[in-house]
Amino acid sequence: MQIDNTILEKLERLSHLYISEDKKDEVISQLSEIVSFVDNLSELDTTSLDASFSILDGGTPMREDIPVSNQDVALDILKNAPISEDDFFIVPAIIE
Repeated sequence: MQIDNTILEKLERLSHLYISEDKKDEVISQLSEIVSFVDNLSELDTTSLDASFSILDGGTPMREDIPVSNQDVALDILKNAPISEDDFFIVPAIIE
């Protein structure tokens, strides 16, 4: 997949980010490098690997799952949202 101005403009709309004109070529180049790297991963032969493969002996270490409720964290996150309402993010529709 090649990143071009059309895709970058769509990403800007979906993310509510603005990329200045003088930075667009640099961002396109960086995103293209990332996509190329991810494309390289598709060349790996993973047919012999188990779906739960881990490089750690014994698998991923587990920790106790303790729910924590801290309303301040949620409010801090919502303060960074361009649009929010009733403690929810308001985002553009992405299904056309």
